[in-house]
Amino acid sequence: MVTLSPLAYVALSVGVGLAFGVLLQKARFCFVSAFRDFVAFKDTRVLKGVMAGVVVMTIFWSLQATLGYFRGFWTPAWGLASLFGGFVFGIGMTMAGGCASGTLYRAGQGYVQFWITLLFMGVGYVVFAYAFPTLRSVYFEPLRFGEGATLYLALPWPPAVTGALVTALGILLYAFVRGRASLPEDPGQGEATTPGTRAQATMPTRTLSAVAIGLREIAAGTRGYLDGFRTDDRPVAARLTDSWDARTAGIGLALVASVWFWVYGAWAITGSEAKWAGWLLAQAGVNTGGVEYWGSILFRGGDVTVTVDMLMILSVIVGSFIAAKLSGDFRLRWPKVQRLHNPVVGGLLMGVGSRLAPGCNIANLFSGVALLSLHSLLAGLGIILGTYVMTHYLYREVGCAI
Repeated sequence: MVTLSPLAYVALSVGVGLAFGVLLQKARFCFVSAFRDFVAFKDTRVLKGVMAGVVVMTIFWSLQATLGYFRGFWTPAWGLASLFGGFVFGIGMTMAGGCASGTLYRAGQGYVQFWITLLFMGVGYVVFAYAFPTLRSVYFEPLRFGEGATLYLALPWPPAVTGALVTALGILLYAFVRGRASLPEDPGQGEATTPGTRAQATMPTRTLSAVAIGLREIAAGTRGYLDGFRTDDRPVAARLTDSWDARTAGIGLALVASVWFWVYGAWAITGSEAKWAGWLLAQAGVNTGGVEYWGSILFRGGDVTVTVDMLMILSVIVGSFIAAKLSGDFRLRWPKVQRLHNPVVGGLLMGVGSRLAPGCNIANLFSGVALLSLHSLLAGLGIILGTYVMTHYLYREVGCAI
């Protein structure tokens, strides 16, 4: 764990936020795109970037946890509240068309729709904050089964070992899913065996074959990705200006998040945004410090003031704006009137859902999964289910690939 001066914390938070904003904007990196496009079209462009980022972050964070170079885990209490809150957030982000991080970078890129989304996420934070005393007794307490926990601390060996094992298992599982699609339909002809016996006899072989095929495809894809850097003869300025591969952004986000993990803690977005909602109301004369959720939970009994994580979130928008401006991608884009309900309702559901869980796609599907947080595994599942349901609803007239 590292201790910096207050000015150094401010500088680092701004630098980290700017880096996040640039990486998100350059690769159009959004969790809604990752899961919605996969469900609707089997498009894995962004999903591969998410997976690359989670793998890299799992390796780095587990090593940091072993060596003690980290500020804190993301381990809220877990239970059905985690799953339900994640589901509400997944519905909301798919309806709005952008996740928590995707909303920030698109706002910086000039999309007015996502400024509206941010506004109504703020409304959701305010509604939740005033409802929190009631929700604690009727929602959180009955639906939470255990205190916050991470598999890193629950297992009897160093977190780095757990991280390596989980990473290997995840790669093998992904290889199996990829390779299974390439296997022939007929498992093979067997002599003097019944169909049931033949299926049982060939199942281990087919599983191993699927994994082998998948690993070869992953290796080939990785070589192609690296060869793309080696064979790209464009000027550096052109390469920086054009869009980036989502895998590049995912790995870059993981590395920058590892710096943040070292000096502050797990990367999260909506908690800091909820702080901004409380701070803005305080500037308008509202005693938000006297509201339990802001005064005791988010600001932890301190003054309702701007914190380093709030600066980091603001810097994400600035970083996206700078990247978009330099690349010629920035321009004001106005939403269609007939679709205004999407950012309004979607943003409201995102704000409320992120607090019901708690956490958004970044805190749970990116940071929390890499931290093997029990809460985040459930909340992440809820986000994926919510995205799946809403994607099928939005594409109900044309159908989905999955």
